[in-house]
Amino acid sequence: MARRSRTRRVAFWTLLAAFGLTVAAALFVVGVNLLILRDASPHIVKNPAAAPSAPVAIVLGAGIQADGTPSPMLADRLDTALLLYREGKVKSLLLSGNARPADDEVAVMLHYLVTRGVAAGDLRIDPQGFTTYDTMLRAQKVFHINGALIPTQHFHLSRAVFLARSLGISAIGVPADIQHYSTIDDTVREWGARVKAFLQVHF
Repeated sequence: MARRSRTRRVAFWTLLAAFGLTVAAALFVVGVNLLILRDASPHIVKNPAAAPSAPVAIVLGAGIQADGTPSPMLADRLDTALLLYREGKVKSLLLSGNARPADDEVAVMLHYLVTRGVAAGDLRIDPQGFTTYDTMLRAQKVFHINGALIPTQHFHLSRAVFLARSLGISAIGVPADIQHYSTIDDTVREWGARVKAFLQVHF
């Protein structure tokens, strides 16, 4: 009888501890997301027309299609960067993505912009921008960028701006939601991605 009672107590405290850890983890995730959203919000404009001038726009890869054209999300980022360039908001563009032979984002991005009139001399490429963190770190350390506009989708803006500013780039986020496409899955994944970004910056 005493052994059964002891087993029940152990089970109770084990469940209570697991519940406490789950609640703590959930609060941490929510807290980090709210922190990043709050910190990035003052540095995100409503549309490209509201963007200030900056030396460069950093365009992050977002996948290419089987026919070798940009994915809808990447096309929106490129078209928004192109608009900023044509309006004189930026003087150059940094194209950051992977350069794997079967999935060469930067080559596709480069071709897309050159064929639309961007001078080759105003384009720089970073073939090692595998993640948003990699892109922003290399933009500051390798390309010596201290100020930039970041055209990307609304769900991604806060994390991109947070990472850039945490790594020493005075960044302004510019919405790049031109086409209609579903971002529900990306928005959900972004909650975890923001936690990862927070840990990358602080640990």
